[in-house]
Amino acid sequence: MKRSLPPHARRLLSCAIASGLLLAGMARAEQSAGNDINPADVPEVDQAIKAKPDSQWTGWWNRSTLLGDMGGLRSALGRQGITVGLTESSEYLRNVSGGLQYGGQYQGLATLTLGLDTQRAGWWDGGSFNVSVLDIHGKPFSGQYVGSIQTASGIEADRASRLWEAWFQQQLNGERLDLKLGQQSLDQEFMVSQYGSLFMGTMFGWAAVPSADMPAGGPAYPLSGLGARLRGKIGDNITVLGGAFAGDPTRDVSQNPSDPQQLNKYGTTFSRHGGTLFIGELQYGRNLPSNGALETPRPLNGVGGLPGTYKVGFWYLNQKTPDTRWDVNGQPLALNLAGPQMHEGNYSIYAVADQTVWRPAEDSSKTLNVFARAMAAPGDRNLVSFSANAGITLTAPFAGRDNDIAGLAVGYVKVGNHQAGNDLDNGIANGNPLYPARGDETQIEATYQYQLTPWWQWQADLQYVRNVGAGASATPSDYTSTQKIPNSWVVGLKTTITF
Repeated sequence: MKRSLPPHARRLLSCAIASGLLLAGMARAEQSAGNDINPADVPEVDQAIKAKPDSQWTGWWNRSTLLGDMGGLRSALGRQGITVGLTESSEYLRNVSGGLQYGGQYQGLATLTLGLDTQRAGWWDGGSFNVSVLDIHGKPFSGQYVGSIQTASGIEADRASRLWEAWFQQQLNGERLDLKLGQQSLDQEFMVSQYGSLFMGTMFGWAAVPSADMPAGGPAYPLSGLGARLRGKIGDNITVLGGAFAGDPTRDVSQNPSDPQQLNKYGTTFSRHGGTLFIGELQYGRNLPSNGALETPRPLNGVGGLPGTYKVGFWYLNQKTPDTRWDVNGQPLALNLAGPQMHEGNYSIYAVADQTVWRPAEDSSKTLNVFARAMAAPGDRNLVSFSANAGITLTAPFAGRDNDIAGLAVGYVKVGNHQAGNDLDNGIANGNPLYPARGDETQIEATYQYQLTPWWQWQADLQYVRNVGAGASATPSDYTSTQKIPNSWVVGLKTTITF
C-alpha cells in the first residue's frame, strides 16, 4: 500500500523538481552560450564516487545515539508514534580552594523519556503524551564543599529514582495554539536562555530568584508541579505562553524546609496545595525562520540577519508569604518569638535575551553569541531580591571542531534587604554586632564542551565564587563568629551520553 507524502514533503519535492528544471534550463543556456569551451578544461567526473545509502543508524561513531536503531526496535516504535530517549550525565566537581572544605563529589543523572504522538498512533491529530523518569545518583556537592547560593551543578539533587514530568499536550489551532496539562517542570519552557544552558552552574538554568524564593524551589528540576499551560503564536515572531500551577510541589514545604525533596521523594505526590502559581512570558524571535520555513528571512542586501530571542515574563504566587525580618508587632524576629508579618502573595518579573552577534560567513558553523537574564523580587519577603546571568559563547572555536562550544559567564545574586537586616539583628541579639550580614554573591564560570561523537560529549569546567553565600558566616549557627566563608575555586569534568 502506497503512503501519500505529508504536505511539507510534497512542498519540498515540488521545490526540488522546480529547482531541477530551472538548473537544467540554466545549464542548457550556458552550454549554448559556451560552445567554444575546450572540453579539456572541464574537470572529469570521478567515477570512483558512488552514492551511499543515508542512514542515521549506520556507523557507530557517526550516528546520533549510542544504541542506534536497537535492531529495528526504535524504528518500529517510531512508526507507531512512540519515541524513547535515554541520556546519562556524569560529573565530578572538586573544591580546590576556599569554600567550606576541600574535596570533591561524583554526581550522575539518568533521564528516561517516553513520548507518544497520537496522530502517528492512528488516533487523533495534534496530541502528544510525555512521561519522563529521573534516576539521580551520587551526592550533592555545593552544600557540603562550597556553601554558595548559586550551586555549582545543574544536576545535583538528593539521590532518588523519581517521576519527573507526565503531561498531555493538544494542538487547538494548527500549530498556532496548544494546551499542555499535567505534571510539568517549568524550567523546560519558562525563563530559558538558549546560550546560558551550556554552563554547568544551576542558576544558568533555573535562576536564583525562583530557586530561592518559590516554595521548595518551585516546580522545576528535580521537582515538578501539576498545572496547565497555554501557548499561542501571534504572527511569525511572537509567542505568548502562560499557565497556572500548584504553588508548592511538595504539598507542605514547612514540614522539611531544609530538604524539601524528601517530602516528594518519588515525584508522585501530585500536590495541589500551596496556593496557585501564575506564570506568563512573551517571546520575540528576531531573524528566525517563520512558521513552516526552513531558512531565516533574507533582507534586501541578500545577507541573512543574525538570530536572536528576547523574552519578558512574570510569576505570581497567591499564597501568603512571611516577612524575613519583622514580626506581627513590627519588632525584629531575632528578638521576639512572635510570628512574622504576612504579605499578600509573592511575585517576580524577569527578562531574557539571546543574540548571535558575529558569524564570519552565512554558512559558517562559527558563531559568537551573547546572553543576559535578570530577575527581581520584593526584598521584604524573599531570600534573594535580584539575580542576573550574562555571558558569551563561541561555537566551532577551532578548525575542524564545528560542534564544540567554549563559554564564559557570570552570575550575580543579591540578598533581600530584610533578610540582610535579620542577619544583623541576630548578631546584635547575641552580643556580636560584627556577625556577617549577607549581601551579594558573584560566580564566574569558564567552560569548554567537546563533542567526541554526536552521542557523546565531554565538558571541562572552572568556577570561581566571590563572597560565597553572599558573605554568609562560616559557622551560621554560631552568632559569636565574625568569619565569612572564603572565596572558592571549583574544577569539574562532565560527560553526557545519549543512548
